[in-house]
Amino acid sequence: MVAIIIVAVIVGIVVLAGLVLAGMYNGLVRARVRTREAWSSIDVQLKRRANLIPNLVETVKGYAGHERETFENVTRARAMLQQAGTAPDAAQANNFLTQTLRSLFAVSERYPDLKANQNFIELQRELSDIEEKIAFARQFYNRNVMSYNTRIQTFPNVVMANMFGFERFEFFEVEEEAREVPEVSFSQPRAEPPATPPSAPEPPATPPSPSEPPASPPEA
Repeated sequence: MVAIIIVAVIVGIVVLAGLVLAGMYNGLVRARVRTREAWSSIDVQLKRRANLIPNLVETVKGYAGHERETFENVTRARAMLQQAGTAPDAAQANNFLTQTLRSLFAVSERYPDLKANQNFIELQRELSDIEEKIAFARQFYNRNVMSYNTRIQTFPNVVMANMFGFERFEFFEVEEEAREVPEVSFSQPRAEPPATPPSAPEPPATPPSPSEPPASPPEA
């Protein structure tokens, strides 16, 4: 009877340990899945942003075709974003693209007809909308990365993570100078009011009449 009890206790301990390990493993898997899903939200918005670039460049070229260096920088940044394989690479490429788009919008300021182009205005609005969605998705992703990375580095999860190859995720960081969304103005330039014609000069004041000479002193 004693042997049966000992065996039952050992079996119970093994089953309990198995359940604990299974719960730890499943928790790590769920955390990893949530982090990957959060990254997919960023990836979708980055692809949307990259897909808008060719149309935007062609629209600007129609009005400022000689701005070749600006167009080349935007195209190069787009290619970097499409080829990025990790979150840090994607963040760096996205920061570079933001800077080049800022230069592109600065070019548009010199062309009032381009600023009034409806296609250009719609592209700007869509880019601004995507930028806001990227910002929200980045915050959600980074929170999940922090939670996941903390779990796989704390005991006893670290043992399970090392056994089954759970690797850390990288944060999606934004440089300080790229945090601001490229400023977009949808208003058409206002015509300056005509200059006020100068008023006619006033005639000079009549010079005062010379004062009379003092009277001669009386003769003695």
